[in-house]
Amino acid sequence: MGSMKHTVPPEDSRTRLDVYLARKNTGLTRSRIKKLIDGGHVLVNGMRMKAGTLVTEGSIVQMNLPDLEPSGLEPEDIPLDILYEDSDLLVLSKPPHLVVHPAHGHAGGTLVNALLHHCHDLSGIGGVARPGIVHRLDKGTSGVMVVAKNDPSHLGLSNQFREHTIQRVYLAGVRGSPSHDHGVIDKPLGRHRRDRKKIAPREGGREARTQFRVIARRSPISLVELKPGTGRTHQLRVHLSSIGHPVLGDSMYGGGVRSIHTGDPELRPLLRSLKRPALHALSLGFVHPSTGSKMSFDADPPADLAELFAWIRGSTP
Repeated sequence: MGSMKHTVPPEDSRTRLDVYLARKNTGLTRSRIKKLIDGGHVLVNGMRMKAGTLVTEGSIVQMNLPDLEPSGLEPEDIPLDILYEDSDLLVLSKPPHLVVHPAHGHAGGTLVNALLHHCHDLSGIGGVARPGIVHRLDKGTSGVMVVAKNDPSHLGLSNQFREHTIQRVYLAGVRGSPSHDHGVIDKPLGRHRRDRKKIAPREGGREARTQFRVIARRSPISLVELKPGTGRTHQLRVHLSSIGHPVLGDSMYGGGVRSIHTGDPELRPLLRSLKRPALHALSLGFVHPSTGSKMSFDADPPADLAELFAWIRGSTP
């Protein structure tokens, strides 16, 4: 159990208790602070108070952090490609077909299970002994991810994603040949009206922007670079589908490869062997939440996409 103690200065007098603690750079979210207050882990002059209590100058505010709760998830020895690691965060290259977080139908065998086995210095997220997933890659998407090991890092990284200051670059193989070499897809997204598992462009949906640049064209497919300005579920896949160039192998959004006709003896087996959307998170840049240093990481596409992307470029992987 950890403990933090503060004496309320004059400028913070008459401030709500939860707001006051949120301003003290505790590294905890306001919702987490409220739970601690409601659970009796925060005392003002030795007494329990409500989150809305107004603190006064000179009051002693003490917050006691309880021991971490078990996550209830089993650590699993799943190999990970670690690009960087310190006591605050971890950067890895996620392989395709690996689910990030346990959910219905995927109780185990996930990235979180693997991280619980790998990380022996987790300080916990929200009072639970688990890694902090600040962004997700779809099951079929490979590439760079960052994971937080403690509350301050989770909060700092989450804020960067929320403020869209994270630099992300993806590569995608798509059907057809886009009419423009570059552009921005600016279409709000929301749940599909009939199929709740899918996302669709929708008026009144959440703002979503994707910048694209065509890297290479080789009929009947193309290679594009993508820079998401927002981080909506399935954003890149849906945006590309919405302009008539779905991601190859993405049958959910029209990118099935069986209907692609090609006489090229090299391309046919590459398409037949594609068992997931041809989408890869190539690079990730962010500011380290503890040191303030700018960090950037890259991960080459795995073999299935490397060969396909090389064919589009007309080169050897």
